[in-house]
Amino acid sequence: MPREEPAEVLTIDGREVRITHPEKLYFSREVNLTKLEIVQYYLAVANGAIGGIRNRPIVLKRFVNGAEGEPFYQKRAPDKRPSWLRTVTLAFPSGRTAEEIVVDDAAGLAFVVNLGCIELHPHAVSATDLEHPDELRIDLDPGPGVAWDDVRRVAAEAKSLLEELGLRGWPKTSGSRGMHVNVRIQPRWSFTEVRRAALAFSREIERRAPTLATSKWWKEERRGVFLDYNQNAKDRTTCSAYSVRPLPDARVSAPLEWSEIADCEPADFTVATMPARYASLGDPHAAMDAHAGALDALLELAARDEAAGLGDAPWPPHFRKMEGESMRVAPSRARSATKARTGAPRAKMPLIVVANSPSKEAALAGLERWKTRHPEAAEHLAVDDVLVDSMRGRSSTWTRIRVNLRHVPNELRPPQETPDPDDDPTREWRERWGRGKRRPPPKGG
Repeated sequence: MPREEPAEVLTIDGREVRITHPEKLYFSREVNLTKLEIVQYYLAVANGAIGGIRNRPIVLKRFVNGAEGEPFYQKRAPDKRPSWLRTVTLAFPSGRTAEEIVVDDAAGLAFVVNLGCIELHPHAVSATDLEHPDELRIDLDPGPGVAWDDVRRVAAEAKSLLEELGLRGWPKTSGSRGMHVNVRIQPRWSFTEVRRAALAFSREIERRAPTLATSKWWKEERRGVFLDYNQNAKDRTTCSAYSVRPLPDARVSAPLEWSEIADCEPADFTVATMPARYASLGDPHAAMDAHAGALDALLELAARDEAAGLGDAPWPPHFRKMEGESMRVAPSRARSATKARTGAPRAKMPLIVVANSPSKEAALAGLERWKTRHPEAAEHLAVDDVLVDSMRGRSSTWTRIRVNLRHVPNELRPPQETPDPDDDPTREWRERWGRGKRRPPPKGG
């Protein structure tokens, strides 16, 4: 039997933190980084990283097998935790509650990273007021094939609109292909009101940059950069500043000055480069807490939209149906259902599922096999006809890949086949729910 690797004990501000399996590789494709090296990265940028999570409950997104393994979400604080690590109890839309960790210092940061949390996922509320967000989150999510220059242009529109509204935005790379703009706000509004403000903001950016930006929830309707207003719904979290992302180059979510956006690239900011940048420049978001703004002007914009006939937009699927919300079904499915009732021909923009898997790589390999089986159809696909959905299950994410055949001539459109692979981890409980054998397990708690 192999001898277990001894833990590394770090003394951080007088507190001891055990790093188990310190030499375990967490990255091994383009760079080699051990778990201990990830901890050391976070300690090198600790004040900045803590600035994004201090006094906030966090969801533990745990990569226990490293960045190249599948993560799972853990809302509840582990039973075995240091006595000095505090927690707060959150209530979720499902009606359940969970005691979540709050990280206030470098020792707490090292503790959660040791659990495999290479990303940090704080809620948009402070631990002292769990019902009133103090952060508006603008998530610029580029669709497949959308260039970084387009993300830059949408970010510039966002900055201009925020300034018109009397708000200050703090940009950062998402650590992948997109960008986040965080806005500190006074904790005076409910989650519903903050989300309403975010939706109005997204729609206004879409009006100003209609060829670049979209507020449409359904992927089949999107083009360009999606402004994900639902990141402001209760129970949603996004990775915070300095978070390490599970990409082969160990890229991180980098806080920026607005002036840097024109010349930077997401790949500029990695575990290897960020400590030196931080030591030289400090934290560009250090003053964020001193600039809390008001949502009154943005909520007035929301009211004008509603008066003009723009109702609510779809919520995340595990939320109850909201008053004024549009139909919570993809437009293609709604059209198909309507045509089925009227006897009209089938929709001309069908979506088919080609792969379901807990592994994104396995799902993408399935997509390539589908293209090989149907080369004539594949030739007609536009970049944004391939929809790669990160689906959230009870405690982990999985990948669904769909293909929109809108550009494929009718005679070349393949039928819906059994997806390859077809490993949907939520299928069993959904089917059992559909047969009435038991209620579905609640999400968000």
